[in-house]
Amino acid sequence: MQSQPESSPAEVAAVVVFYIVAALIMVFVNKAVLNHTPDLPFTFLWVQTSVAVGLLRILAFLNTTRLASHMPQFKLPMFNIVTFQALLPYLIMGVSGLIFNTLCLAGVDAAFFQIARGLLLPFTIGLSALQLHARPSSQILLAAGIVSVGFLIGSTPTFYYNVTSSLTSGGRISHESAMGLVYGIISSFILSVHAVLKKSALGHVDQSVITLSYCGNLFMTTLLVPCIILHGELSVIHKKFDTESTTYWTPFIIGSLVTGVFGFLLGISHSLSIKVTSPITHMFSSAAKGVIQTLLGIWIFGDIMTLSRVFSITIITSGTVYFTFLQTRAKPKHRLPKANVKQDIESQALLDPSDLSEEKKQIFEGKPGPGWVVRSEHEEHVELDVLRQKSEKAENGPVALNGFALGNIKS
Repeated sequence: MQSQPESSPAEVAAVVVFYIVAALIMVFVNKAVLNHTPDLPFTFLWVQTSVAVGLLRILAFLNTTRLASHMPQFKLPMFNIVTFQALLPYLIMGVSGLIFNTLCLAGVDAAFFQIARGLLLPFTIGLSALQLHARPSSQILLAAGIVSVGFLIGSTPTFYYNVTSSLTSGGRISHESAMGLVYGIISSFILSVHAVLKKSALGHVDQSVITLSYCGNLFMTTLLVPCIILHGELSVIHKKFDTESTTYWTPFIIGSLVTGVFGFLLGISHSLSIKVTSPITHMFSSAAKGVIQTLLGIWIFGDIMTLSRVFSITIITSGTVYFTFLQTRAKPKHRLPKANVKQDIESQALLDPSDLSEEKKQIFEGKPGPGWVVRSEHEEHVELDVLRQKSEKAENGPVALNGFALGNIKS
């Protein structure tokens, strides 16, 4: 199998910038709309996911035209009851995580949003360990501990202390912010379950991130309808249409459309990041996004930045980067030599059998050498037949055996 060509620095930079910009726009437009219409969170999410579904269907159509070569590959999946049942746990976790994530963003300021969801990595590590029935290494546990300490440093003042910057009214954190932190913890746990389930879910959609995104958005669009009804948002919409001018709805409509488009683009950027960037590059871009998000939150919304928040974000980011570093430097497992190495030995024997060592001669003759695994007799016969055919052709021209070119060799 040929390896994919390495991406150029310009391609990597473009994907990273694309991801950061799309993610930041999603957070800040979401926050602006939720501040403007805090009593319509499910309606806002429904419009957002509906736009994403519509754009994904347009992408599927474009893949049937001449523009297909310039588009990310995607075709509408054919649903059946077996696939739906297999994806159902993943889809339920996805819509639940989105709801609690939105409630968290509505209750806290943008600068605190990263802290409120700071337990996502420790939860993911713990749930992955439970799923695999394996204890994480001490270094992985250290990374999870670092992130957890950062979360505690940033979240504790939310309940107990006064904010001490640019305040005129005493500045105690509101009940809504405390509930926003609780929603952040819940969303972190649900999204960690969602992340653990993602690998198996991808297996049911041919490993297509975009297809899985389409299934998730379509499921959310359907399930959010009863949420809108149960939350009483239909009566809120009716009342506001009667009492508010059309200009009141402009931020809501524009914000919903913008976040729907950028939600779609985030799915595309995630697919591109898998192909173009490395995990450590993606993590550093996430860390950079967190820092920029905090600074923009202070500038745009006047968010308050205390010393505990600075320490918290720094520690959470450091622990996350350390975890990614550990993942990228994981040592390869020691494996027994593969049986196809025998073909290399046989190709050497065609050149000059007398050059083989005693151990290699044993392997060439079908006798197991120390530390080697021998294939079944059926596999051996099939491979030797192929090898004899290739060696007979070697007199008439070059032949490649297991990556080695043998050109016009005469015994």
